[in-house]
Amino acid sequence: MDSAGYVALSRQSGLMREMQIVANNVANISTTGFRREGLVFAEHVTRLNQEPSLSLSHGNARIADLTQAGISMTGGAFDLAIQGDGFFLVMTPEGERLTRAGNFTPSAEGELVTPEGYQLLDAGGAPVFVPPGAAVAIGEDGTISADGAAVGQVGLWQPVDPLSLRHRSGTLFDGGMVEPAETGRIMQGFLEESNVNPVVEIARMIEVQRTYELGQKFLDAEDNRVRNVIQTLGQ
Repeated sequence: MDSAGYVALSRQSGLMREMQIVANNVANISTTGFRREGLVFAEHVTRLNQEPSLSLSHGNARIADLTQAGISMTGGAFDLAIQGDGFFLVMTPEGERLTRAGNFTPSAEGELVTPEGYQLLDAGGAPVFVPPGAAVAIGEDGTISADGAAVGQVGLWQPVDPLSLRHRSGTLFDGGMVEPAETGRIMQGFLEESNVNPVVEIARMIEVQRTYELGQKFLDAEDNRVRNVIQTLGQ
């Protein structure tokens, strides 16, 4: 394959990864607390022996859009939405993770957990416990009251270094070192929706598909050209 083929192939590889990301965004349009992702392309210039330099594209950096999403009312006592900055902190088998998905339920032990069973952590980094059968109210600062008595506080957290935030799976992020978030507020009985805009994502999917098809036509044309040259030289 000549230089033109390598350039086109590097672009095709990045477009394929971008299509996978866009498809994942579309699949999570209705996922509570989901944050859409995008792909960042970088240019790599390679020096060739006695030939002009070769520029290759590389799309491997994923970036999460942390724009505030819409908030819907559910009325659930343990449904929590964040208005403003901050994340909930949950404990997973891989360690602490940040999330904006606030659809929690009490476990058999009285701990608030995610649908996957991950423990919600309080402002001190310990599991949040609610007394079984008690009337629970959660204030905007995260203070938990059971039958009128304060029993704990839901913590809001943010990465110490915002650039360290990495999407891991679903609605979970690895924030590295975290610190309390000061400006966010908690809304009980609400859930934050996905921030995926379906119109934008479908339009992007069509654009990526068309660009990929153009690249594939170029590669097919290059393949036919090389075959014709080989056949001509072989005659």
